[in-house]
Amino acid sequence: MQAWQVHENGEPSEVMRLADVARPVPGDGQVLLKVRAANINFPDVLMCRGHYQVRPPLPFTPGVEICGETEDGRRVIANPALPHGGFAEYAVADASALLSAPDSLDDAEAAALHIGYQTGWFGLHRRAHLEAGETLLVHAAAGGVGSAAVQLGKAAGATVIGVVGGAEKAAVARELGCDVVVDRRSEDVIGAVKEATGGRGADVVYDPVGGEAYTQSTKVVAFEGRIVVVGFASGTIPSPSLNHALVKNYAILGLHWGLYNTKNPKLVQHCHEQLTELAARGAIKPLVSERVPLAGAADAVQRLGDGVTTGRIAVVPTGAQA
Repeated sequence: MQAWQVHENGEPSEVMRLADVARPVPGDGQVLLKVRAANINFPDVLMCRGHYQVRPPLPFTPGVEICGETEDGRRVIANPALPHGGFAEYAVADASALLSAPDSLDDAEAAALHIGYQTGWFGLHRRAHLEAGETLLVHAAAGGVGSAAVQLGKAAGATVIGVVGGAEKAAVARELGCDVVVDRRSEDVIGAVKEATGGRGADVVYDPVGGEAYTQSTKVVAFEGRIVVVGFASGTIPSPSLNHALVKNYAILGLHWGLYNTKNPKLVQHCHEQLTELAARGAIKPLVSERVPLAGAADAVQRLGDGVTTGRIAVVPTGAQA
């Protein structure tokens, strides 16, 4: 089969190589899956660079999220068991962690329903307890993680403010349903959010960016507000001033979604049931901006790492259905 492999760490476009390799052999409790679509996530970029908390042995195949097909023909969503990731024609995954792919979504959309939407659901509902009528601020609202949070916030009855970088991403955020869109490249984020909220600020801030975005969050979070930290796409990990959190009376909530797979897997299944129901009634629908063939995976991963993409990019191997 064909698979992308990383033999050394570096930029994805430089270290990912497409090769003919043997199909992976499932271990105990694992299944072989034909990859129908693989969604590109920021952890794929970080793993290529050697900067992710999980460091699979070299060489490895990136791709942490797929819609696959079992040997008996079932469509499933899975997180491949590294080092046999999803940017390949076949991958392996733990049988106990397979989730049914919703009939309401095609393969590429189903592949994109998992990590970003699970993270959004856990962040907004499990950690921040977002309520209808509250204001939600989402950084990088046009990206894969942010777009999921926007849709989930709207589905929960919140007023959603999306922060983006550039006019193209602003247009995408509006199409996603943001009530207010702030372009950080041409607007003062702090001033715009305060104006949009009558000076009150946002009840919940969803931050996959870190760096300057986090600093802005602390200045626009409302009384009894909650900042959910889900990642550091900016490359800068902020150092919170706890005296500021005390004086303004807000909470800083960390979210590592992957821990739930071992700490409380039943909650992951419950979340998937909620997401499937929301998808069935059209309340959420993954924004798949591109579908690229397997040969285009390295370039697509690099573009995600460079911050020039919107929504999700799905890698669709030859012969699979998009």
